[in-house]
Amino acid sequence: MKYRMMDANGDYRFGKNSQDFYIGSEAVAQAILTNLKLLQAEWWEDVEAGLPLFQNILGQSGSKTNLDSVDLIIRDRILATQGVKAIEEFSSSYEKRSYRFSCRVSTIYNGQARVEVIF
Repeated sequence: MKYRMMDANGDYRFGKNSQDFYIGSEAVAQAILTNLKLLQAEWWEDVEAGLPLFQNILGQSGSKTNLDSVDLIIRDRILATQGVKAIEEFSSSYEKRSYRFSCRVSTIYNGQARVEVIF
């Protein structure tokens, strides 16, 4: 698997040929980040695709039930990402209307990838 790198602003990197791509487990980590940053209704070809960040995550109370629901949504998106075999570690927190999670996944490339995101 090959996945184009992004710069600090979230834009695709160009100009360095093959140095602008992740390969293997690093590509899987980038794919997870990209899948989680695609918001529901943002892609005109499939408005149902994407993470329901505003619909189901942000703005909800930080109760245990809501946090479990959000964790399930995030885990499903991660497991649906090409190249992911399993989620090995997962932790999350919800404070001051900000959801944060980190995870470690095993990949089909016999490696592991670590991802951390704050919404």
